[in-house]
Amino acid sequence: MANEKTNVGRLLDASNINYEIKTYDQTTTDGLTIALTIGENPEQVFKTLVTVANTKEHFVFCVPVNCSLNLKKAAKAVGVKSIEMIHQKELLPLTGYIHGGCSPIGMKKKFTTVIDETAQLFDYIYVSAGRVGFQVKISPFELSN
Repeated sequence: MANEKTNVGRLLDASNINYEIKTYDQTTTDGLTIALTIGENPEQVFKTLVTVANTKEHFVFCVPVNCSLNLKKAAKAVGVKSIEMIHQKELLPLTGYIHGGCSPIGMKKKFTTVIDETAQLFDYIYVSAGRVGFQVKISPFELSN
């Protein structure tokens, strides 16, 4: 499984961005458990959350797996009145990713993406590599570009 390439890996290769893929049991779905399974600090493992604003615009937020997204603060961060999580059934058609494998890299469309500022505290963070069971280790500075 570790030698398999995801679309995220192919996109990062094409952009000459350094990364490393870590794999875990695909039945593990809880972010905190995933962080512990891959032997990483939960503050460095980020989940990708897709939202919709009152303006019908979609926004993506990456927050540590041991945190929750504050919807009021999220709305303020992107300059809209209100924001809510999209329904799970909307995720695949909108992003091309399924729940548990949603990556901020390589979505079907380009959405404004906000990465929690704590990412800057680390040389690397993890985000989904686009498939359940795969995480990508990447510099937060590379991810935000």
